[in-house]
Amino acid sequence: MCGITGWIDWNRDLRQERATLQRMTDTLAARGPDGEGIWLSAHAGIGHRRLAVIDIAGGLQPMTATTTDGHECVLTYSGEIYNFPELRAELQGRGHRFRTRSDTEVVLRAYLEWGHECVTRLNGMFAFAVWDSRREELLLARDRLGVKPLFYAEFAGGLLFGSEIKALLANPLVTAEVDSEGLTEVLCLVQTPGHAVYRGIRSLPAGCVVRMGRTGCREIRYWQLEARPHLDDDETTVERVRELMDDIVARQLVADVPIGVMLSGGIDSSAVTALAHRIAAPQGRTPISTYSVHFAESEKHFEPSLARPELDTPFAREMAAHVGARHTELLVRTEDVLDAQRETLLAWDLPGQPDVATAQYLLFREAKRTSTVVLTGEAADELFGGYPWFHMDSLLEMPAFPWANVDLLSVMSEDFHRTVRPQEYLTRRYAEAVAEVPLLDGEDRRAALVRRMFYLNLTRWLTFLLDKKDRTSMRVGLEARVPFCDHRLVEYVWNVPWPVKAIGEEPKGLLRTAMDALLPTTICRRAKTAFPIAIDPIYDKSVRAGLQEELSTPNSALRDLVDIERVKALLKAEPSARDVWRPTERIARLAQLGEWLRVYRVRIL
Repeated sequence: MCGITGWIDWNRDLRQERATLQRMTDTLAARGPDGEGIWLSAHAGIGHRRLAVIDIAGGLQPMTATTTDGHECVLTYSGEIYNFPELRAELQGRGHRFRTRSDTEVVLRAYLEWGHECVTRLNGMFAFAVWDSRREELLLARDRLGVKPLFYAEFAGGLLFGSEIKALLANPLVTAEVDSEGLTEVLCLVQTPGHAVYRGIRSLPAGCVVRMGRTGCREIRYWQLEARPHLDDDETTVERVRELMDDIVARQLVADVPIGVMLSGGIDSSAVTALAHRIAAPQGRTPISTYSVHFAESEKHFEPSLARPELDTPFAREMAAHVGARHTELLVRTEDVLDAQRETLLAWDLPGQPDVATAQYLLFREAKRTSTVVLTGEAADELFGGYPWFHMDSLLEMPAFPWANVDLLSVMSEDFHRTVRPQEYLTRRYAEAVAEVPLLDGEDRRAALVRRMFYLNLTRWLTFLLDKKDRTSMRVGLEARVPFCDHRLVEYVWNVPWPVKAIGEEPKGLLRTAMDALLPTTICRRAKTAFPIAIDPIYDKSVRAGLQEELSTPNSALRDLVDIERVKALLKAEPSARDVWRPTERIARLAQLGEWLRVYRVRIL
């Protein structure tokens, strides 16, 4: 896992622009603490920051290869290819000779063999760019689920790309401008495929490639969810999920550096932990390392809620003991969260959920002390149906994204609403998303609604969560792998009917049934609990003071967006740990919105 960036320009001699390309590459230093490289030609510049995971000595980048007719192909790549041993053997059988043991070289030689269609053969998480000097063509590619990020910006006669938005902003050709659509997505936690919030910058959608040459640039989709009849019976389905998870975790445990597991004590991370232990034990690689987070004062101030019915800590400890893990429990204090919140903004280049993202960042930072790679449980809820909106008819029928947080809109000014029209934007984006859903002939109305909800979760909400996970982990140079995002598992489970996904009439019943032999009953049947957050009064007071300070900043851009009287009312609202979107969380998000506008010097269009 690394950081990549580059610049194609037909109107400049980029050999004279090394300093700018170096600045772009330097912005990604946290993603790649183990090395850097730059490659330049007249019209192409490629940068790379490396986090060494496979073939520590041999996987240096940018990596070059010479074609049979003497032209160079240059690769800059971030991610992991889990089927690289099989691909390497196949390519060797086709006459390719390898200089390294790295999966990087497998990607490069796969391109030499199959061109842009090489992506269909890759099993993994990846974002990469190949400059083909013979064709004078750039290929950008992103994995099927969007685990790894990739952004690009077109301009007259060229294109810029990078793992993070900050790499593009380091080039004077790009400015930090945000229009009404970008503001709405930031405020409501809605993420549209391809939309990167900043005007002129595009996020390469998951499952897509870009081919860019002298005649222009075009996106091509190489993978998407397809509706197919599910023909397996319940027993076969459970066994197939079990087999897939076994193979996926085994593949994702391959590395030349220490690997751990993020463990909350929920079914998702516990399943990954149990499988990792079972696979690693015969190889003499136990005890495995596990990591969880616990907030100081949690027991004192905790109130059960729909999102957090109970604390994670006892269950994480139980699961760690169950497999004999080397368990690290990070105790986070309020001052730790407040001190680190700026880091989550700088990691993401956008405001988001500062309390959750900061807790996640701190946990990843702790894990980095003893691991270079971790496995996580993201995507299980979106794939197996862990949220209330999968099984509540009122939410299934709702003509809106159920996770969209419109609460911040209530404190925005009347002028903002007249100009931005956020509700109209959300309605339009929802209609566009629904129109994409592949339906199955003969499905009844409720089955079609459930299929629609899974599609929206896998293509919209999951992307938001994966982006947050990537930025907070890579901010500390930690590679986070996501077993539940293996496309084989996603393609299979996506078409499993809801009654089978909810075996036993419980959320994620299919996953629970597939994993029940490996897990304690208390964990296997545990209700979903959201990621821990700070809930003590000191944090609440500090967050409120932070917003007041942000609003009092000279020339505050936030003041121009909000209705001050409504903000004052929000600041007087009683703190509550029971609300899903509690006042404290909304206040923290507003403060970070203001900080983002100020720190990034965002121009609102």
